[in-house]
Amino acid sequence: MLRSMDGKAPKVAPTAFVSELAYVVGDVELGDYSSVWPGAIIRSDDVPIRIGRNANVQDGAVVHASGDPLSIGDGVTIGHGVVIHGSFIGANSMLGNNCTVLEQARIGEGCLIAANAVVLAGAQVPDGSFVTGVPGRVKGTVTEAQRQMMLENARSVVVEAQRNKEQGL
Repeated sequence: MLRSMDGKAPKVAPTAFVSELAYVVGDVELGDYSSVWPGAIIRSDDVPIRIGRNANVQDGAVVHASGDPLSIGDGVTIGHGVVIHGSFIGANSMLGNNCTVLEQARIGEGCLIAANAVVLAGAQVPDGSFVTGVPGRVKGTVTEAQRQMMLENARSVVVEAQRNKEQGL
């Protein structure tokens, strides 16, 4: 479901997929081949949310911006049940299921945030970092195997989203 707020309507690329059971409201922009899955909520109260190409917001995720604009890069995977209040998620990063990214946090490019991790408010996560724990801490750098898994996951979700779009789901 797409809804306007204060005269600002979501802008969805023609190739993007938004499930009829998702809720996208306000100043939100979805790039080419991005996808928003059932139960996901993307809500911009008063600042823009920009989501790049080939990104995916999976089932039950909550993406919310209020106060600071939110930029989510190309090829980002936002796993099931993720909560984002941060201000920047770098390209080709993966946020594992049920992790949380708090206000004004910045996640660099190619980062892997482990399932259930909590990235604290204002955190600055360098490019290529592997973060785990509560609170989230950089435990090392993303391995080549992890990087390939993240890229393949993002590619496979694009294919699945197009299949869903073609079938009118």
